[in-house]
Amino acid sequence: MAATKYALSKIRNIGIIAHIDAGKTTTTEGILYRTGLKHKIGAVHEGETTTDWMAQERERGITIVSAAVTAYWKGHQINIIDTPGHIDFTVEVERSLRVLDGAVVVFDGKMGVESQSETVWRQATKYGVPRICFINKINQTGGDFYKSLESIHNRLSKHAFPVHLPIGFEQSVNGVVDLISMKAYTYKDFSDHELIEGEIPADMMDKVKRYRSMLVENAVAEDEKLLEKYFEVGEDGLTEDEIRQAVRGAVLSGDFFAVTGGDGRGVIVEKVLDMVADFLPSPEDRGSVWGTHPKTGDEIERKPSENEPFTGLAFKITTDPFVGKLAYFRVYSGKIQAGSYIMNSSTGEKERVGRLVRLFADKREDVTEVGAGDIAAIVGLKGTTTGNTICDPNNPIVLESITFPEPPVSIAIEPRTKSDQEKMSLALQRLAEEDPTFRIRVDNETGQTIISGMGELHLEIIVDRMKREFTVEANVGQPQVAYRETIRKDGVEVQGKFIRQSGGKGQYGDVWLRLFQNEAGKGFEFINAVKGGAIPGEYIKPIEQGIKEAMGNGVLAGFPVVDLRAELYDGSYHEVDSSEMAFKIAGSMALQEGVKKANPVLMEPIMKVVVVTPEEFMGDIIGDLNSRRGRIEKMDDLSPGIKEITAFVPLGEMFGYTTDIRSMTKGRASSSMELDHYEDVPRNVAEAIIAKSGK
Repeated sequence: MAATKYALSKIRNIGIIAHIDAGKTTTTEGILYRTGLKHKIGAVHEGETTTDWMAQERERGITIVSAAVTAYWKGHQINIIDTPGHIDFTVEVERSLRVLDGAVVVFDGKMGVESQSETVWRQATKYGVPRICFINKINQTGGDFYKSLESIHNRLSKHAFPVHLPIGFEQSVNGVVDLISMKAYTYKDFSDHELIEGEIPADMMDKVKRYRSMLVENAVAEDEKLLEKYFEVGEDGLTEDEIRQAVRGAVLSGDFFAVTGGDGRGVIVEKVLDMVADFLPSPEDRGSVWGTHPKTGDEIERKPSENEPFTGLAFKITTDPFVGKLAYFRVYSGKIQAGSYIMNSSTGEKERVGRLVRLFADKREDVTEVGAGDIAAIVGLKGTTTGNTICDPNNPIVLESITFPEPPVSIAIEPRTKSDQEKMSLALQRLAEEDPTFRIRVDNETGQTIISGMGELHLEIIVDRMKREFTVEANVGQPQVAYRETIRKDGVEVQGKFIRQSGGKGQYGDVWLRLFQNEAGKGFEFINAVKGGAIPGEYIKPIEQGIKEAMGNGVLAGFPVVDLRAELYDGSYHEVDSSEMAFKIAGSMALQEGVKKANPVLMEPIMKVVVVTPEEFMGDIIGDLNSRRGRIEKMDDLSPGIKEITAFVPLGEMFGYTTDIRSMTKGRASSSMELDHYEDVPRNVAEAIIAKSGK
C-alpha cells in the first residue's frame, strides 16, 4: 500500500452512487482489482466483496453502509465511497455526498434511469457535486448503451455526452472507442489485464464522428479561449490535450456529464479510472469552504491548504468490534496528527486524537498524519457524532452540518430476557450513534422502547444487527406510523395562567399567545412580541421551553404538534411569586388550550412509491395502490414490456407491501418508497386513529 504523500491536485474524493442493483459494488470491486488492492474480483452474489463487508450486506446482496476505500491510479490517490442504493439507506448517500468532490453515477444498461437514480442525482445536484456517468451491464442481454443514454437525456439532463462509445452489442461488447484520442481500446475477455490499443472499426466511423462533434462543441462552450480557437480552426484544429481540458472544465462546471459504458467487472473499468483522474475535481478545484465562528457568528474562509488551521467534518460514525468507535472525517484545511488535540466546535469539547487510520473497506492502515483534501478515520473519539466539525482548538470554526429527515416508521421493541435488558440499551445507543436517521425513545405512558427508522427494511436490519453484533435477542411489535398534529386556523388568542397559593411562596405565571400555521416543513417558530416589560426578560425562554414541551404531546391523539408559530404578546407577573417554572407551565397550558381552539388536524406521512413491473401485472398493481388510498402520479415505459408506476400512498397503508407485490406478480415486480410529505388524514381514518389512541 502506498505511503507516498500526494499533491492536492492529485487527490480525488469520489462516491459511487446508483439505483439498487445497478452494479455499484461490482464496479468498485473492479476498481480495487485494477488498482492492485485485490488479487481477484469478489462477486456480490457469492458474498465475497470488499466494500459489502457486513454479514447482512453479503446475505442480501445489497449495500447498507457506505464503505470507504483508498486506491491509487496513475499518480493519483482516489478515496472512494461505495454508497447504498436502497431508499431506506438514502441518508448514507446524503452524508457521503456532503464531503465528496465528485461522483461516478452507475446505471443499469438494461433499465436505464431508475427511480433511485433520480434520487441520488438530485442529492448530488443539491451538494453541487460534479459527476461522470458509467452505463454498466451493456454486455448483458437487453443491455443498450444508446437507450440508456437517451433515458439520461429524458429524465436527468440533456447535457450528458459520451467520451467513449462501446464496440459491439450485448454479449459481443469488447471495448470502447475513445472520442478524444480517436483510438479503439479492446479486450478479448473482460478479465484481461490490459486493453489493446488499435484503430477504430470502419463501420463505426460515422457514428464516432457525429458523437465526437457533439462532445467537442458542447465542451468548448464553457471555455472562452478554446471556443474562439474552435471557431477559427474547427474541431480538427484542437489538440487532444485541449479537448481533454475543455471536457474537464465543463464537468467541473457541474452541468456537463461525461459518459462511458461497459462491463463493471472488467478491464474497461480502467477507462472509468482514467475519467476520474482526468475529469473529476481535486480538493483544489472545489476551492475554499466557509464556516462560522462558534462564538461571534462571523463568516470564516478555509482554503484547501496544509498551511491553514486544521478544519474537518465527521461524516460517519461506526462501531468496530476490534478497535471501538471509528469517526470517518474529511479534512478541508490544515493537517491532523495522531496524538494531537482537536476541538469539536459543534459541542465545544476538546478531544485527543488516538489513532489515525486510512481505510480499505473493513481493513485499515495506521498513518501518523492526514492533510487537507484527504479522507480518513479517527479511532476512539468519544463525543463526536455525524455532522460535527472538528478543528484546531486555537482557530475554532463551525461548518454547515448535515440535516437528516425525521424517520416515519416506528416499532416497539423489548428484550427477551433480563440479561438482554442492559445489553439492548447499549446496542441501541451504539447503533443510534452510527445512524442519524435511527431514533430511540421511551413511551412515557406504556414504558415501551420505541425505535424509529426510514422504512421497514431499515428497522429489520437494525434488529438483525443487534442480534448478530451485540447478541441481543428482542421481541418486535407491529410497525407504527409517525403521525403528526397541526392547526388549520390562524390568529387564535389564548391565555395560560398558572397560580398556586399554598402557604409560604406561591407560584404565578400569566401569558397570552397568538397561534398561526407555519408553512409545511418549517417546524416551530417562537416570536416574542411583549412590549413594555409586561413579562420580565428572564421568563421568556422558559415560556418558549414550556410551549415546545407541550407540542410533544398533541391534543387529538398525543402525536407531536408541528409547523406552528406562537407569538407571545402579553401577560403579567408577580414580584414575589413568579418563577421560571410557573411561566414554563403557563406557556405549556396556553399552547394546549390554543391548539384545541385552532382547528387541530391529524397529518400522516405520504410516501412516494415507485413500482417497476412487467406490463401484464400493471392493472393489478394500480388497482391495489388505489385500494391503499394511493394517488397514481405517472406511468413511464422503462424498456419494452416494463412499466414504471409512480404513486403517492399513505405510509399507514404500505406495511408489508414488498411481500404483497411479490405474490401479486410472481416475484417479477420491485418497488421502492421514500417519505415525500405530510398531509391531512381523511376524517373517517382520523377518527379511528384517535379512538385507538384512547385520548
